[in-house]
Amino acid sequence: MRETPVFIDGPAGQLEALYLDIEEAKGIALICHPNPVQGGTMLNKVISTLQRTARDAGFITLRFNYRGVGASAGSSDMGEGEVDDAQAAAAWLRSKHPELPMTLFGFSFGGFVAATLGGRLEAQGETLSHLFMVAPAVMRIATLEAVPQRGTLTLIQPETDEVVDPQVVYDWSDKLPRPHELLKVAECGHFFHGKLTDLKDLILPRLSN
Repeated sequence: MRETPVFIDGPAGQLEALYLDIEEAKGIALICHPNPVQGGTMLNKVISTLQRTARDAGFITLRFNYRGVGASAGSSDMGEGEVDDAQAAAAWLRSKHPELPMTLFGFSFGGFVAATLGGRLEAQGETLSHLFMVAPAVMRIATLEAVPQRGTLTLIQPETDEVVDPQVVYDWSDKLPRPHELLKVAECGHFFHGKLTDLKDLILPRLSN
């Protein structure tokens, strides 16, 4: 099962994406990549792990490059612009599969994007099945109310993260009023070096139930 390169109409021009369609899928998954101005792309190894994990759990997947990354048009906004891009990608995926439940994944900066997108989609009447925030840049999220209030929320935070301060994520989790799960990964840095299998092992059963 190989992903198909596609281009999606985004608010700043075309968005480069990789799409995997499978038969009898249990859901659709949109995957948001890390910081675009620090080299983050949809080919990041954590993003690739998330895509494969969702695929193995029976999900149709879409990952994409934000504006100004790879072959995506425009220039980086480092904020609402990337959420707008993710919203266009989600709309494209939803239009192809109107009947399937949607799961969002975000890693690092993508955690901010996925969470903010989830809140927007919910306001438009979309009920998310699951939101996974991996080593998320929670300090970028405007308010605790900006995240979706329904569906399942899972936070996965490396305990020795050198990019996102783990304590900031723990404190954010403590303040978050809605039910959620916080999973801590011991002896693990931001990019899950040597721990990608652990990441998959945390996510797969939560997608399969």
